[in-house]
Amino acid sequence: MRTFFAAAALAVAATCANAEGPVTYTVEQSFDDVVFGLENAVLGQGLVIDSVSHTGEMLERTKDAVGSDVTIFTRADIFSFCSASLSRKVMEADPMNVQFCPYDIFVLQFPDKPDETVIGYRQMPDGAMKEVEALLDTIAREAAGLD
Repeated sequence: MRTFFAAAALAVAATCANAEGPVTYTVEQSFDDVVFGLENAVLGQGLVIDSVSHTGEMLERTKDAVGSDVTIFTRADIFSFCSASLSRKVMEADPMNVQFCPYDIFVLQFPDKPDETVIGYRQMPDGAMKEVEALLDTIAREAAGLD
């Protein structure tokens, strides 16, 4: 059964609603379970994950080469996908919205919190892109078992 820190997730979401930073949800689930939930949530929206960036692996692999001994993440992946219909809609509203496509959701774990997984996405600017943000929130919340 999926469990989560409801108060923490709501506090973070409420804080992020008025901030420039990302919207995040922290859950007591394995990284793999959240990723599985994310893959299913994206597919459930009729979308396809275009790419997965294994950012955590890259940072760990290259830390010695850049003179660091810090492990930032236990695991951290960024999932990229797009919606043809929604992308067309937001780019017809403003062609410069192309800068936000594809849309990304990240999943990560910190070394000091092995029983928690964080899922999130960057906030979108006001206007047409708020519809993309709503889609990202729906997917992230479903993946985290919050809906």
